[in-house]
Amino acid sequence: MKAHDGMYIGGAWRPAVGTDTITVLNPADEQPIGQVPAGTAQDIDAAVRAAREAFPGWAATPPAERGALIGALRDQLVARKDEIAETVTAELGSPLPFSQMVHAGVPILVSGSYAELAATYAFEEKIGNSTVYMEPVGVVGAITPWNYPLHQIVNKVAPALAAGCTVVLKPAEDTPLTAQLFAEAAHEAGIPAGVFNLVTGLGPVAGQALAEHDDVDLVSFTGSTAVGKQIGATAGAAVKRVALELGGKSANVILPSADLAKAVNVGVANVMSNSGQTCSAWTRMLVDSARYDEAVSLAADAAAKYGSRIGPVVNAKQQARVRGYIDKGVEEGARVVAGGSEVPREQGYFVQPTVFADVTPEMTIAQEEIFGPVVSIIRYEDEDEALRIANGTVYGLAGAVWAADDAEAIAFARRMDTGQVDINGGSFNPLAPFGGYKQSGVGRELGPHGLAEYLQTKSLQF
Repeated sequence: MKAHDGMYIGGAWRPAVGTDTITVLNPADEQPIGQVPAGTAQDIDAAVRAAREAFPGWAATPPAERGALIGALRDQLVARKDEIAETVTAELGSPLPFSQMVHAGVPILVSGSYAELAATYAFEEKIGNSTVYMEPVGVVGAITPWNYPLHQIVNKVAPALAAGCTVVLKPAEDTPLTAQLFAEAAHEAGIPAGVFNLVTGLGPVAGQALAEHDDVDLVSFTGSTAVGKQIGATAGAAVKRVALELGGKSANVILPSADLAKAVNVGVANVMSNSGQTCSAWTRMLVDSARYDEAVSLAADAAAKYGSRIGPVVNAKQQARVRGYIDKGVEEGARVVAGGSEVPREQGYFVQPTVFADVTPEMTIAQEEIFGPVVSIIRYEDEDEALRIANGTVYGLAGAVWAADDAEAIAFARRMDTGQVDINGGSFNPLAPFGGYKQSGVGRELGPHGLAEYLQTKSLQF
């Protein structure tokens, strides 16, 4: 795709206020593939003004009509799915089949779900002698990460539009071309001028300006817990709504009764997909002592098969970060059974699929989010210890439990301090709420719970 050299504001592409640009690199070969403008506070201000002007009309649009327009947006994403997949592969480095299936495919499901939900959601309810109305919050500032460039955009924009909110999007600087494609799709779908606006730029400049803007009613951010804390503090000082989808260190708990080979293989695949750049990845594998050595051997074999199949990580900084964590694991006494910190190729930001054995719960690699293709296998003696280890981080985003029968796995999962748990390899549900406990975030995305984030309540008494 050809990059736009402007911002999408008020229904049209217009020049940026400043002259600074961001060069987009292909992480597989480190070559430039495009340039986008680096937005300033003035660009953000123009976009927020456009969103504010469009808000009354959009909020008054019947929900079924809003749903029809989101459906038209979904149809645009379907029509452009090959271009989307190729663009994500070019700027993120994801292998093309994964880009087609996940990066292009999942946002189509999610946008379709909100096209339906907009039309069917109960925006009013009777409670005793009151009628309670669910009304849109207002102007939403959406700040999205690079790891699932389109999915994270759709996760915020689709429910916000379904609720009757207008949006200013500041996408990650590593993957802005996918965001520009989304803006084109929104335009072609007939989303009214000002309802959706796009400003590309750097987080500390454009992102900060959006989070601080007096006329933004809700800030929805997905990214690191460190930046989420800053945005939460900024929003809190202004008493504005905030939705934060932050880091994770999810536990993959394999109970003694589980099918070990299946649990280990699916667990390794879960971490290797998207080169480990998934906030909900099951990066800690918990195995009972009796089967620990067998699990380590299975995981090492599984990881070895991914050597040539995973893409690079997104940029040089991320590559250095992941390699640094691998070195830290070795330094603290963990044992590398697959991969390691040596760079596997001369060109591109590649990291070897890596498995650690002999990891103890307090090690850095068992506590901090690495965001790369690294699995830590931790031993436990009994279920109570497994639970203590699973719950023993500041995070609580996702997880998995494996057991001979679902009931046993469910009983364990109910005791985990985490927002989503897959039972015996349960599949992704685009309608189920996604979000975290503890420092993994505030609020939920996807389905009706995701729509509710963008609503505020008004009760009338009779």
